[in-house]
Amino acid sequence: MIGFVGIAMIFVMVFGGYIAAGGKMAIILKSLPFEFTMIGGAAAGAFVISNDVAAIKHTLKDIGRVFKGPKWKPEDYKDLLCLLFELIRQARQNAVALEEHIETPSESAIFSKYPRILADHEAIDLICDTLRSASMNYDDPHQVEEVLEKRMEANLHHAEHSSHALQGVADGLPALGIVAAVLGVIKTMGSIDQPPEILGKLIGGALVGTFLGVFLAYGLVGPFAAKLTTVVEEDSHFYQLIREVLVANLHNHSTNICIEVGRQNTPSHFRPSFSELEEALKEVKKDAA
Repeated sequence: MIGFVGIAMIFVMVFGGYIAAGGKMAIILKSLPFEFTMIGGAAAGAFVISNDVAAIKHTLKDIGRVFKGPKWKPEDYKDLLCLLFELIRQARQNAVALEEHIETPSESAIFSKYPRILADHEAIDLICDTLRSASMNYDDPHQVEEVLEKRMEANLHHAEHSSHALQGVADGLPALGIVAAVLGVIKTMGSIDQPPEILGKLIGGALVGTFLGVFLAYGLVGPFAAKLTTVVEEDSHFYQLIREVLVANLHNHSTNICIEVGRQNTPSHFRPSFSELEEALKEVKKDAA
């Protein structure tokens, strides 16, 4: 919702200020379809050239995240800590019984309690793969920690591709606006024998291209890319939490300490309070009894 408010503010302030200063919208509206076709079409073509089909689909899908915000909410972080608590406790009580949960998580009684997490393949794979690694008796837990770090760096790099692609479009839009403006000037020079009132409109129409390129770059596409980067980074904390808790488990800290490490490493605006998490864990223990 806040994204739509921001877009409305941009349009109201820019065009409202223009009209209030005595500007006439007729020239802009008359030139806008042609200028937008040139600038928008060229930007779309450049975007298609610089990305493969998978990246294009990924970027178009991610645009919705600008308005939806981060996927993971505070309640999800609390559920994740409860899920990890159950899995670590199960691993320490009966390692053999844990295998059925991590081999077929879709059929697991533990994972099924948390459907939003279960629906995220990356989170499930990260949890299950790390718990399998714990059973391989690594000589040094830092080996697993390093593998997890590289894996999450790769995932974050892939997730940020959409924002990089949009930023690339934003960087090119002002130049494409100049291209459209130059074409408008060329058109104007072909009518140099016309009276000043006609030439003024032609020059004004040409300048709409420059305006549109800069406006789209810094008013819309650039902010979209920046917001998407923020959303991706916010969601990455969810997977970092998995890493922190399971690495603490590899170091043989107590189950409660592992979960507290995760809670402390959760961003403050998502972090459940100690008492809130304690109540949730009590419910988990009660259900398991």
